[in-house]
This record gives sequence, C-alpha cells and structure tokens, in this order.
Amino acid sequence: MLQYKRIGVTVKSRLAGKDEAISQICTILSETGAKVLFDPKRADEIPCAQGMSRYSEDQSDIDLLLVIGGDGTILRAVREMQNFDVPLLSVNRGTVGFLAETNVEEAAQLIPKLLSGDGILEDRYLLAVHARRGSEDVFSGFSLNEAVIAQGTIARIVDLCTTVNDEPVTTYHADGLIISTPTGSTAYSLAAGGPIVHPGLSATILTPINPHSFSQKPIVIPGGSVVQVDVRVPSAKFEDFEVFLTIDGQVSVPLSNGDSIRAKMNAHTVKFLRRKEDTFFGTLRAKLKWGERPEREY
Repeated sequence: MLQYKRIGVTVKSRLAGKDEAISQICTILSETGAKVLFDPKRADEIPCAQGMSRYSEDQSDIDLLLVIGGDGTILRAVREMQNFDVPLLSVNRGTVGFLAETNVEEAAQLIPKLLSGDGILEDRYLLAVHARRGSEDVFSGFSLNEAVIAQGTIARIVDLCTTVNDEPVTTYHADGLIISTPTGSTAYSLAAGGPIVHPGLSATILTPINPHSFSQKPIVIPGGSVVQVDVRVPSAKFEDFEVFLTIDGQVSVPLSNGDSIRAKMNAHTVKFLRRKEDTFFGTLRAKLKWGERPEREY
C-alpha cells in the first residue's frame, strides 16, 4: 500500500534531456498507482506535462515533492516551499548531487519502495535569515545551505562585527563570512576551509572568507544560537565598494554600511525521504573521492 499517494514533481530549468527524464520518472510513479501533479511554475516547459494536473501553490494537495535535478534545484525547491510537512525526494540529474537520494538509473527499483513506506524521513535544519537597514527589513527568508556576507567584485576587505547571543565574538576583517547549516558544511563553507558537520547535528558554522588574521578560524556553535553580523564598509572614498548577502548561492541582496544580519536555526525543518541506511558517509566517499588512491607517475 502506498504511503505517499499524491506526488508533486518539480524539475531543473534548462535540464538536458528534460522531457525524457521526466517521462521516465512519471511512468515509474504512475505504475505504483500514485497521482502525479506538476509544478505550476514550470509545467509549461515540459511537453509530457501538458494536460496533466498541477499542484497548488500552498502544496496542500501533495504528500511528497519529487525534485528532478541537482543540488541547486533542491535548494530552489526548499526556498519555494509553503508546507514544511511535505517531504522531499530528490532524483539527481545535476553535477555533484550531495543532497540527492537516487538517480534515474536506480529510480525504478528504489522509488516504489520509498513510496510504500520502506524509507525514513531525515530532518535537515534551515537558517532563518533577516537583514535590516535601520527599522526596515531588506530581506527575510530561509537558507538550507548558507548565508554569505561578502564584498562584491572589487577585492576590498570588509569589517563584519559578529556577536552570538548578543555576546561579542570578533570583528572579521575579511573578504566575507559564511553562516552555514550542517547541510551546507559540504558546500561553500568546505571550499573556504570550514569543517564537515554531520547533517543530523543542530549546529551553525561560522567560516570567514580569507580573513586578514590567522587567528580567525571557522567555529561551530549550537544551532539555537542567534548570530548577528553588522556590516562596516571602508570610508566613503571607496564609492564603488559593494557588499552582498547571498542565500544558497541563488538570491543576492545588496547591503549598505550599518546593515544588520541575524541568523538562527528555523523552528521548522525540511524533511527528506531517504532509504533506511545512513548514506552521508557513502556520499562523502563518492563525491569527495575519499579512500581513492591518487594516480602516480614515476
């Protein structure tokens, strides 16, 4: 018997071989007896979706959201979510696929099992991020991976005065600062020298980007902590100086001197439908090539 009977499908824009991949997944879903509903924002791009039902904007009419694409598509789907009670199942058609549970090749065997209840729900923490300019909100939203506060295209250092739970931590004199979830610890934070943190932990990672002090290292703090960063830009002689708040590498908000950014773990988590075994270490081995001996030339 199906545990998930109404399946929403969303897909990466400009996905190569999109219609073929979606047709294959929809055939698998239909053969289980599930009802398939398409993303109303992207269904017009999909020939095989024409004439089929769309799910509602509040996602109240689906039991599961199936995401076809890479990590970027998953990040976009999470950002657009209106109902955090709906779990996600991801089919990788991207490049890295850290967040994906399966791929098209094994979908025919795995998806029917997961829809029938032979899986687990894994909670992933979200950051609730707010940016204020005086008394005005300039951004409010969620991040699954990270919020980045960094200087723009011109290489100039910015001062980021950082507190945790109103206690001063440091002023990062750096290219920027990454505020990351455990899920995002294998993304930009890792590339900037941050630690890998298991996604089951409630934690927040602060990773400076090219800090001007060797003593300013990444730090892991409890997930319930409130991080506040106040932006201090150089004097007005640098009129072309730019600082941005970037959410999951997809949403960019220009910041001004004195703007304040607050980040804290959100009360709601995102639920991912997974196979029963913990695949995190297997993903690290596969994606980061752990355990492989480098080829040597003599």
